[in-house]
Amino acid sequence: MYKYLITSAFVFFAFAKASHAQQDNNDTKQYKIQTVAFYNLENLYDTEDDPTINDEASPMMEMAEGLREDVYQKKLTNMARVLRKIGADKSGTAPALIGVCEVENRKVLEDLASHELLRDYDYGIEHYDSPDRRGIDVALLYKKSEFKVINSQSRRLDISDPGSGRRIFTRDQLVVTGELNGDLMSVIVNHWPSRSGGEMRSRAKRVAAAALNQQIIDSLHVTNAMAKIMTMGDLNDDPTNESVLKTLNAQQDQEDVKPQMIYNPYIQMLKDGFNTLSYRDAGNIFDQIMLTYPLLKKADQEGYFYYHAGIYNPSFMTNKSGRYKGYPLRSYNNGSFTNGFSDHFPVYVYLIKEEKE
Repeated sequence: MYKYLITSAFVFFAFAKASHAQQDNNDTKQYKIQTVAFYNLENLYDTEDDPTINDEASPMMEMAEGLREDVYQKKLTNMARVLRKIGADKSGTAPALIGVCEVENRKVLEDLASHELLRDYDYGIEHYDSPDRRGIDVALLYKKSEFKVINSQSRRLDISDPGSGRRIFTRDQLVVTGELNGDLMSVIVNHWPSRSGGEMRSRAKRVAAAALNQQIIDSLHVTNAMAKIMTMGDLNDDPTNESVLKTLNAQQDQEDVKPQMIYNPYIQMLKDGFNTLSYRDAGNIFDQIMLTYPLLKKADQEGYFYYHAGIYNPSFMTNKSGRYKGYPLRSYNNGSFTNGFSDHFPVYVYLIKEEKE
């Protein structure tokens, strides 16, 4: 973890302006920087057929058995290569906290965390098997040296098909509370129901997921009215869709965020034309990280506060030409492994905390 000098007068400016600010003002402060990230790992399945889930429809199981291990190792390497780089240009290291989705089980998480590109970071794992029919789950990776888990739980989303009344089996929402360098905070990792059948037809499922998310946030606020909470994930909705904008009442501008409200920096990014994926030939930001009021500088709380949000989309992860130029270079296409990464770009936020002398 790096320490970074930033003047108090310029603390909300971009990192690139920090050194200039220091020259203009001798009242510099020293801050710790931590990166918090989320990444959809796009079908990170192992090589074995699990009869308890529908993994036979996964890209891995569709391949010839003799190819699977080689593809699996390449997929792990690609995921590890990305994870260690997110936010590193400013923090100098891999993220302290990483929410992930589209992972088959704990084994693939253990294989990922122990990969040679990640093992030195000594990531712990919080994971529960969900009832999703595809067998994919959400999870949280955390640096054991930086984050101490106090409590974790998996919250089930109980929804039914409005037409048939049949139960819809989807991903649980993971809630982890712990201390980031002694600063108490909670993280919620999400992978909301897909847009299968169309956005309008499936909208109610994501509104229900957002309602569960709000219930979790409310329950954390009952325990601590000034709880520091980050909710993140692949929401299968943009920041301007009903689930986020209305159900969660997420705010675009920090000045509009009041106690027990949520700030979403990705609303403005969407309006500015950025994307984390391509859905039906259009750019979307389905991957988001949102923060509650106490993580904003204006809340004047001790410990970490929000500094900057971004989308990690370097050229090596991006299609260079063709119909999907500029979109993520996905790892699977028509049942074949492309040696790409994911059909989503990861997202991240920087949290900073003043170093006391």
